[in-house]
Amino acid sequence: MLNRSLLSRSGSFRPEKLGQEALALIGNLCFTIFVLVVLIFTLIAATYQPEDPLFHQSTKITNFLTSTSNATFNSDDTVVKTGEDFVASNQTVFDTFINITDVPAVTVEELPICQGDVDKPIDCTDRDVFNLLMKTAIEHFKDIHFYRFGKPVRGSNGSTCDMAWRFRPNKGKIAAFYKDYRRFLISKSGNCNYTVLGIGDYHSGMNARKRKKNQKPGFEKLPKGQKLAEDPAALPLVGEVVNDTLPVVESESSFSHGKYLIYSGGGDRCKSMNHYLWSFLCALGEAQYLNRTLVMDLTICLNSMHTSSHQDEEGKDFRFYFDFEHLKESASVLDQGQFWSDWEKWQIKDRLPLFLVDDFKVTPMNLAQVRDTLIMRKFGSVEPDNYWYRVCEGETESVIQRPWHLIWKSRRLLDIVSGIASRLNWDFDSVHVVRGEKAKNKELWPNLGTDTSPEALVSSLQDKIEAGRNVYIATNEPDTSFFNPLKDKYSTHFLDEYKDLWDENSEWYAETTKLNNGVPVECDGYMRASVDTEVFLRGKKQIETFNDLTSDCKDGINTCRAST
Repeated sequence: MLNRSLLSRSGSFRPEKLGQEALALIGNLCFTIFVLVVLIFTLIAATYQPEDPLFHQSTKITNFLTSTSNATFNSDDTVVKTGEDFVASNQTVFDTFINITDVPAVTVEELPICQGDVDKPIDCTDRDVFNLLMKTAIEHFKDIHFYRFGKPVRGSNGSTCDMAWRFRPNKGKIAAFYKDYRRFLISKSGNCNYTVLGIGDYHSGMNARKRKKNQKPGFEKLPKGQKLAEDPAALPLVGEVVNDTLPVVESESSFSHGKYLIYSGGGDRCKSMNHYLWSFLCALGEAQYLNRTLVMDLTICLNSMHTSSHQDEEGKDFRFYFDFEHLKESASVLDQGQFWSDWEKWQIKDRLPLFLVDDFKVTPMNLAQVRDTLIMRKFGSVEPDNYWYRVCEGETESVIQRPWHLIWKSRRLLDIVSGIASRLNWDFDSVHVVRGEKAKNKELWPNLGTDTSPEALVSSLQDKIEAGRNVYIATNEPDTSFFNPLKDKYSTHFLDEYKDLWDENSEWYAETTKLNNGVPVECDGYMRASVDTEVFLRGKKQIETFNDLTSDCKDGINTCRAST
């Protein structure tokens, strides 16, 4: 009976049934794995927070905005680098500059006797006067290289002439040209011999500044054999009149035949300036890829870290911080307010089509064939999926090139920088001293407070900077008297010594007030940090906190990166 039972059971066990059961088991296992994968992915998506754009994992922004060194100003978290910071200065200089031997000499014996002309006004157009002013400038300003001289014009009276020139510091590391214009006080002797009695302060020769409409500055040609290695128009010319008026569409026809891109909404406002530019340049890059005009909002919300109220502040103008003249001449952009005014005027009449995109995952490549007049990307209220820079992530990153070279710093701010450097005769060394909250935090920066004390600074700098030198100190230490012990060895200078360059009597104040529809503009924390940083970078020697003054790491203990 037992054998029969076993035989009966074994007879009912079929090989093909075993295969079916195995397949069912494998199917159930695969389904379980699939469910687990979906669950894990959902959890990751729900908790995902992208990194701040400044520290984005993209190799492009990492290489562009950060450095592998531990330098103070590299990858700075307050002042953003812009396109001109990454142009090698040795690519932008002339083959030769103007030496004093290039200016023709005039001897007293060759001059006619000035019978009764001694008291007549100086003729600033006289070639002899021009040669004298050039020679005097070259002899007086020994730490700059002259590349062009403008023709002298009458100054405030018959004894003065104003003259402009274009120059670069002779040890300049910044890819930019500068323009200065000074007032010269001149006397004339009985034998027509001219003598320069004095040279005014930086930008004192205002009559030599203004250029005529639709004409280029009247700069003299370079002496024979000299030429430009590269077009200087491709670099900032600091000190020239800035034309950053808003571009307009001249006619209904040109507006209706145009193609436009606009980004609307999103969570990018009031973030750091690095975040703002990383997103803005994504939009500008997409517009260039699609061959469309970018409709941009020129109002900026300044993050609270830079405001005196310690609150985010709306209503700041893009042109306060960046060079809009360079942007509008190099790319196709329109102001948002002007655009919507024209759109309302002509959209109904011409039936201009609008293509709406409300998902950042719709790539620029997907929009390449869209023929509608306006493509509008609308961004919602849920961060971080409403950040503009999300458009340029993923597969788009290898297609859209952010046009960093189009964003330069405000030339009005750089004019303040040039003014400070000129008062120091472009012959100074600079030190950046970071203190503030970092110096108080002993857990992350155990040595910073001690290493940046006045006594420690005197000891650290004695082998780095010669005694008696002009030293510009860029610092976040609010009380500059803290550095008084350094005065025994150096002539120290700080940003607030030069407040007259942005106060109510300054060129900067007048121009920004006009730009702001008559409302005075505060020189806010970001502007001040920009100027402080840029003056530091123009020092002949540059001593940085975390490279040169302390062994602590810039971002806290154990975060130092190897120097290259």
